Amino acid sequence: MHIRKRLLDEHYIHLAFQISLWIKGLFALTETFSGLALFFVSRQWLIGLAGAVTQGELAEDPHDLIANFLLHSAQHFSISAQHFTGAYLLSHGALKLWLIIGLLRERLWYYPTALIVFALFILYQLYRFEHTHSPWLLFLTAVDIIVIGLTWHEYRYLRGKRARP
Repeated sequence: MHIRKRLLDEHYIHLAFQISLWIKGLFALTETFSGLALFFVSRQWLIGLAGAVTQGELAEDPHDLIANFLLHSAQHFSISAQHFTGAYLLSHGALKLWLIIGLLRERLWYYPTALIVFALFILYQLYRFEHTHSPWLLFLTAVDIIVIGLTWHEYRYLRGKRARP
């Protein structure tokens, strides 16, 4: 009974790992395409998009903090900031996609690589949090910590499974 329960637990942990990878993969794909798009859209288009997104909220509440922040940010988004953001999103998303594909294929050497890269992402997110105090960065960091724990567990499990005759 004990072995059966352990196998069931491993099944659920593996399932949680797989789900977390697919979710991170979707976000990474979104980041990659968003970064790429930032190289091809004009500043005016971004301002128009922000205006369209915030129009209803600002009509309802002209003092809405989030809508005003979004519109203000778009209006003051320089070309150099747009290119930096595009390069950052494109490289960050592509790197995560590459790692996630390797992890989904269960290539063992991807696991330590992913652990290091995800830990570096966390360090950068915490650094950025010091400057922005964005709760989203704390949320992303918490998700990354969970993914690191699942990745470490999966790596140890796969190594043990492959070492057994």
